[in-house]
Amino acid sequence: MSGQTTYEYADVIETRPVSQIVEISEPMEQCWEEEVVIDRYPSRSGFRTPVLVSTIIGGALGNAVGNGKSNKRISAVVGAMLGHSIGRDIVTDRNRSRNAVRDYETVQRCETAYEQFEEERLVGYQVTYLYNGEEYSVRTDSDPGDRIRLRVSIQPVN
Repeated sequence: MSGQTTYEYADVIETRPVSQIVEISEPMEQCWEEEVVIDRYPSRSGFRTPVLVSTIIGGALGNAVGNGKSNKRISAVVGAMLGHSIGRDIVTDRNRSRNAVRDYETVQRCETAYEQFEEERLVGYQVTYLYNGEEYSVRTDSDPGDRIRLRVSIQPVN
């Protein structure tokens, strides 16, 4: 059995806004200027002697430690590489400690802070209406005005 659906209008007796308190967290970027220390190290390419000497010494030590022809070559190469690295580190550390130029620079720093607040928001309307002499109440998303549209379904009962 199928029923019949019609649409009718009913008079609105009362409409009350329904609101709710919600917590809101709003991001705000806060920026400031800050002075920072910068150590500048001038390039000093004139001091290559310690690097060369340590490379040669490392190669000679590696050659002396290795046994057999191919092992001596490999040990000499590894020793030279280690000697070069050590010599370069010594020169770099010496240059930095002697020639560091302290400078100051202003930079902008920013961070995001969150402002918390509560806000009352409208979430709908509680509507009371009169239909066929009876009062009904429903919650709607919008204010219906003086009249509300109803869908009426008629279904016979056996």
